[in-house]
Amino acid sequence: MGSLPLTWLEPDSPFPPVSQALAEPAGLLAVGADLSIPRLRAAYTQGIFPWFSNDEPPLWWSPDPRMVLKCDALHVSHSLRKRLRQIATAQRAANFEVVVKVDTDFAAVVRGCARAAAGGQPGTWITAEMQLAYQAWHLAGQAHSIETWINGHLMGGLYGVSIGKMFFGESMFSRATDASKIALAHLVWFLQQQQVSWIDCQMQTSHLASMGACPVPREQFLAHVRQHTAAPDIAWQTGWLDDTGVLHHPRSCQV
Repeated sequence: MGSLPLTWLEPDSPFPPVSQALAEPAGLLAVGADLSIPRLRAAYTQGIFPWFSNDEPPLWWSPDPRMVLKCDALHVSHSLRKRLRQIATAQRAANFEVVVKVDTDFAAVVRGCARAAAGGQPGTWITAEMQLAYQAWHLAGQAHSIETWINGHLMGGLYGVSIGKMFFGESMFSRATDASKIALAHLVWFLQQQQVSWIDCQMQTSHLASMGACPVPREQFLAHVRQHTAAPDIAWQTGWLDDTGVLHHPRSCQV
């Protein structure tokens, strides 16, 4: 267990040091407070994130180790690599049957992730409260969606938070084969163009591991976060991403 009891957060309470996070359940640090943008930003810049169910108050986590996808370590399978080449070739011929867009329907991506997280069962950690909080953060300019559109329909994607030169991945969903992986590959290419080297993946999963994510010690993760969230925010805009990581104006994509 952690060395100190679990901290209850009042509205103006600061987070405790992440060294106080419990060993079981792994990484649980504090409970309470709200999901305001200042609270969320304070959490992320300290390596903390919320994760809780409908029947719980906000729970705040900082696991050790932390799952991270280093952008230069992205693993793309042979079949996915072939699919990505086909998409790029088609787009160069002005065929946008498959296209990865940015921030065109953030709310729909979050809803898709919520349904995927629920797995067909009632309840999900992406609660209505969480959805509203991240939609507000999206409107404030720091939460973003990466969306795979196929024949004009949203078929997969992911959303996350961009602070400085750090991207914090939240969740993914897919309604078609490899749709979330296509979105992730395009996100990585874009982040590399912006000198962002790590994507926080929070918890360890086999899906993320298959794409090259790996656990890193919490102290190493925190040092990276402190350095890179202090940098100026990268430039985001609504548009679509090509296979070189360039974010284009939406009018140049005819779907």
